[in-house]
Amino acid sequence: MPPPPSDADYMQRALALARRAAAQGEVPVGAVLVRGGEILGEGANCPIAHHDPSAHAEIEALRAAGRAVGDYRLAGATLYVTLEPCIMCASAIVHARLERVVFGAWDPKAGAAGSIADVFTIPQLNHRVDVFGGVLAEECATLLLEFFRARRA
Repeated sequence: MPPPPSDADYMQRALALARRAAAQGEVPVGAVLVRGGEILGEGANCPIAHHDPSAHAEIEALRAAGRAVGDYRLAGATLYVTLEPCIMCASAIVHARLERVVFGAWDPKAGAAGSIADVFTIPQLNHRVDVFGGVLAEECATLLLEFFRARRA
């Protein structure tokens, strides 16, 4: 019997989704939501295509998972995302009651897991999420850097 997928394995899936977003002209961010070894939802950035500023990869994965399980509370789940969540996404993650967030690249301009703010440590919030950053960070960051370099060229 093969070992269960690792954080890096799920991050590879999120990277595949991010590459798909890039191919569609969206900022390359992908997210995979997992509970008990089962993928409940996936998402890729699509605010341009959906004409929706909230259509970040994390939100898309949360929406898909909520529909799949019939509940907006996703206790016990882990979200794998290629970029540190922004304030909007971090707040939605807390509201969904996720257990963990694992992200790849840090976002020094908008990251809300420690870069510009840390939503996950606000003491007044009634839920705590374990956060771990830096999984496949170089690969995640390179994808973003190459995307923006190509757009500026």
